[in-house]
Amino acid sequence: MNRLLAVALMLVTSVVAGCATHPAPELRPYSVEESRQLALEALSRRGLSFDEYQQQRAALLGQPQKSYSFDRQGEMNAERSVTLHGRPS
Repeated sequence: MNRLLAVALMLVTSVVAGCATHPAPELRPYSVEESRQLALEALSRRGLSFDEYQQQRAALLGQPQKSYSFDRQGEMNAERSVTLHGRPS
C-alpha cells in the first residue's frame, strides 16, 4: 500500500507541475511582427478613405508614401470621335 501511495503522489505531483509550467499565450508579450499585424487589422476596420488608409499603412510599415492617382490615358470623351480600325466608335 505504501508503494501505491508513493506512486500516486508522484503522479499527481508531476501532473500539477506540468500544468503549472505552461505559460498562457495571452500572458506573453507580442512580438514586433504580431503587433504590426494587429495594427494593420485595426487600420483596415476603421473605414478610412483610400488615401488616408495608404498613408497610415505606409507609416505603420515604414515604407515611403506612394502617390496614387488616376492617369489621363484611360479616359474617353463622348464628344470626341475616335476611329478604331477604320470604323467610328
